Amino acid sequence: MPEPFTIRIFVPDGDPESVQVVDKLNWTGVGIAFPRRKWPDVKSRQEFSSMGIYLLCGYGTSFKEVDDDLGEDDLPTIYIGQADVLQSRIDAHYKNKDFWDRCTTFTTTNNSLNRAHVNWIEYALIEKAKTSGRCHLDNDVSPREPRLTEAEKADTKAFLKEILQILPLVNVRVFETINPVATPHATLPDVQPSSSNVENDTIVVPAKKEGFERVFINENCWHAIRISGGMLDKIKYIASYQTKPVSAITHYAPVEKIEPYGENNKYKVIFSQPAQLLENPIPFGNATSGSMQGSRYTNFSKLMAANTLSDLFPIR
Repeated sequence: MPEPFTIRIFVPDGDPESVQVVDKLNWTGVGIAFPRRKWPDVKSRQEFSSMGIYLLCGYGTSFKEVDDDLGEDDLPTIYIGQADVLQSRIDAHYKNKDFWDRCTTFTTTNNSLNRAHVNWIEYALIEKAKTSGRCHLDNDVSPREPRLTEAEKADTKAFLKEILQILPLVNVRVFETINPVATPHATLPDVQPSSSNVENDTIVVPAKKEGFERVFINENCWHAIRISGGMLDKIKYIASYQTKPVSAITHYAPVEKIEPYGENNKYKVIFSQPAQLLENPIPFGNATSGSMQGSRYTNFSKLMAANTLSDLFPIR
């Protein structure tokens, strides 16, 4: 079971969305998190003249193209690096990497980190980022694990543990293990006639053709979905509304579990069985224009009986 801990966050300019200096009692390390726009103002801080680790975080890409058939992607892009002098390296990235909008650095107050330590921490963070699957990793090269003595490795792992405890508190969650927020383990039921007072248990999501085929059909999941907190424990089924030219709900699937996705309070829905084709797809309706915008909730039995989207919820 995780042990409780206390950290201190100092906000030097009084703005909690700006520069944050983070430390812990009886720890020689110090972390600094800051937005890109503040780099010219903070680069002269003493901490940036030291050896350390840094993470660049943003929601774009620098030189890699992200496959984005879904029309949106809420996974952040991360670059993990180390430097003998943090200021010089971040200066270079400020000029030649456009994707990042926030940086977090870690160094020590007593210069106890050496080249082998920061190389190992860089390696470990890159491996954790790849394992978690919660970001797009901008690093071109995956370093091999550096060799450390048994004692050095134990000390460096302890320093890494402190870093991993701090990062979520400065809104960097890409290294965390994904735990489901709901596990309905639903299967396809014998559908009963719909009732107007039956609780909503189904989410209907709009999908473009490419993303629908690649993810909804071939990967048995759907992601970057906004789901109300009160609905997380109620959803058992998901249905897909294919946008133009189809303009109809065509497929549905039972939900195995729901996981956090990205860092903007969105979710990934994982199916317990492959998506099924509706015997009678549900069209948008008789309107000559319009489309379903955003996710909607309905009841599964109503979904099975509907003739148009207006039978499920108001449309516009």
